[in-house]
Amino acid sequence: MFVKRRREVLLGAIHTYAVPPQSKDEKESFRGQLYESTLERVGKERAEQARFASIREGEKAARGTPAWLVPLVLSVGVFGGYLLGQTVRGEVDSTSTLSLAAAQPPKHDTSPATLQAAWSDFKNIVGEENVSTQAEELKSHAGSEWSSYPTLPGDVPFAIVKPGSTEEVSEVMKVCHRRRIPVTAYSGGTSLEGHFAATRGGICISFARMDQILTLHKDDLDVVVQPAVGWEYLNEELAEQGLFFPPDPGPGAMIGGMIGTGCSGTNAYRYGTMKDWVISLTVVMADGSIVKTKQRPRKSSAGYDLTRTFIGSEGTLGLVTEAVLKVTPKPQNTSVAVCTFPSIRDAANCVFKVVGASVPIAAIEILDDVQMRCINDAGATSRSWQEAPTLFFKFTGTQSAVKESISQVQKLAKGTGSKTFEFAKNAEEGAELWQARKEALWSVMAKKRTDADHVWTTDVAVPLSSLADIIDETKADIANSELTGSIVGHVGDGNFHAIILYNDEEHDIAEGVVHRMVKRAVEMEGTATGEHGVGLVKRDYLEHEIGLEGVALMRKMKQAMDPLCLLNCDKVVRMQRPKPGEVMEW
Repeated sequence: MFVKRRREVLLGAIHTYAVPPQSKDEKESFRGQLYESTLERVGKERAEQARFASIREGEKAARGTPAWLVPLVLSVGVFGGYLLGQTVRGEVDSTSTLSLAAAQPPKHDTSPATLQAAWSDFKNIVGEENVSTQAEELKSHAGSEWSSYPTLPGDVPFAIVKPGSTEEVSEVMKVCHRRRIPVTAYSGGTSLEGHFAATRGGICISFARMDQILTLHKDDLDVVVQPAVGWEYLNEELAEQGLFFPPDPGPGAMIGGMIGTGCSGTNAYRYGTMKDWVISLTVVMADGSIVKTKQRPRKSSAGYDLTRTFIGSEGTLGLVTEAVLKVTPKPQNTSVAVCTFPSIRDAANCVFKVVGASVPIAAIEILDDVQMRCINDAGATSRSWQEAPTLFFKFTGTQSAVKESISQVQKLAKGTGSKTFEFAKNAEEGAELWQARKEALWSVMAKKRTDADHVWTTDVAVPLSSLADIIDETKADIANSELTGSIVGHVGDGNFHAIILYNDEEHDIAEGVVHRMVKRAVEMEGTATGEHGVGLVKRDYLEHEIGLEGVALMRKMKQAMDPLCLLNCDKVVRMQRPKPGEVMEW
């Protein structure tokens, strides 16, 4: 009796749900169409049930089975299946952002069986000689001694795969996508914020074999290159055609990593940053699909700016396999001037005056007294320098224009308290003067007391009017910490760096100095990173800089382009909550 009543209620529910709409408007609405469709389907299902019931009733009765059981089971199955279908299909996610609380933690497969099977696939794609599992090579592709992030023992890939073309990168990514294997990308390995630490294991895709300048369009002033082309080598080749590529980060940097971090360098004040010099990209997505962001014109208003979406994405959205870069005629003349000041604040004030006077300068660099002492102690150049806060100016243009610019800067420097001022008399002398700036990091690293010492290199950028304050306060903070630390920077655009030495026992002290430096910058309406990128070290500062919703939008972009979170997982934005105490209090 109970079962019979339950069947009646169930069929009554189906009948009620399938009652057709009465009015014409309701029939024409989406709801009306849905109800009519449901009614038609349920009617057909009832007819089928009745037919099966009449066939089976005699057989079931003969065996003592109640005649009503079969249609009941079918009814329950039909209705249950319908409800299940509605649940699985669910509502379309209508949110524009993705909060950390709503994000699903990545689920990768790095089991030995999966990785071994993938190794066989990779070998067939790139050749056995281009797949490495040697311990030393794995370690070198997971971190560096100049990185701010201390690579942990588990931050090492299972293998390094070296594709030779966009198509091979695509095939490798298809394997990783199918098997849910995480991937980190590697080109020059000069980044500083833990960008290529393999925090999830998986594989490292090294672009070492993709190091060719593919095509130079001299008349169009652009060049097509692969990701492992170094900017220094590129400029050597371009110089033969009277051209050059302005972005100039640290020695050894390659185009792939420069795009990934959105780098700049000493020439940024005049020529802009990496995003200003990339025309288009060829990118392999997480599922292996190949995307070309645009063609070669200097300007386009066709759709979304996909090119800039990938610049600064640090390999978290796609893997760059080709880039079309702008180039420009090499300056007719280049000269360098150097002047010293009583204090770092005086030097920063001079920068403010020079920029405000619109003097046409290619670069303005600042080095504090500690940095100049490190350069002298390391013997990094052939001359000895005054150990005082120093500004380096680079001038480019016609001979008369350079001469006029030097004269203007000399007057402005004198007005802000400069103690000395000298300028290069020829190109060789200019190169030697500028070499001091390029030796900054290596000369500080040479001050290591033991092999157990580490270097923490970090940068921020602020509006120019706040530059003197933040440099002055940061230098005082470093001095109070009693750590060896220098200040250097591309100060023409408000960007400066701190290079700090510390050992394991001093880690928390160094971290505190960096934290306060970043906090000052953000509170001055600046940025946590001017050109080094976010990586692992700066990711938790983003929400203070652009807000929770801004980071949530980035997370949504990551989810849309890389749903399985295979590409450089854990970098830029978190996809799962941090452990207790992992994030420093603001």
